[in-house]
Amino acid sequence: MTGPLDVSAARDAAQAALGAEHAAVWSSGLASAFLSAGDAQALADAALAHRQRRDALVGLLEAAGARAAPSAAAYATPRPVTDGASAAALLVVAEDDVATAWRALLERTDDRDLRTTGVTAMVAAATAGARWRARAGVTPLVPPMPGSGPGS
Repeated sequence: MTGPLDVSAARDAAQAALGAEHAAVWSSGLASAFLSAGDAQALADAALAHRQRRDALVGLLEAAGARAAPSAAAYATPRPVTDGASAAALLVVAEDDVATAWRALLERTDDRDLRTTGVTAMVAAATAGARWRARAGVTPLVPPMPGSGPGS
């Protein structure tokens, strides 16, 4: 019986997606200290989705006999986070990284369920990213091709 991560390229891409999800969960925690109460529910919803995808990736990797990479204790931010706008800008980077990682995984698997999860992750990242771009004053609100790389 074969699984969705039997090919090493798919396993490596799944590890990268896991790393992006770990970083997004951490970034959500940091951002929560700076965002307004009006952003709290959207942030909580996005963080929950990242945790669920992280946990699903851990399960897939373990089922494939791979050791899932643990989360780092902390992550370097591209810029200091000091207020709501900089917290939103951090979340833009996190969502772009998630979309990029999942796109890479999509390119390396033919597994229908994993591809469905990947497309859902990319759509969620683009949707959340648009909210955080608006909050941070970043344009365009939606990149031409989410997941196409840094600042996608």
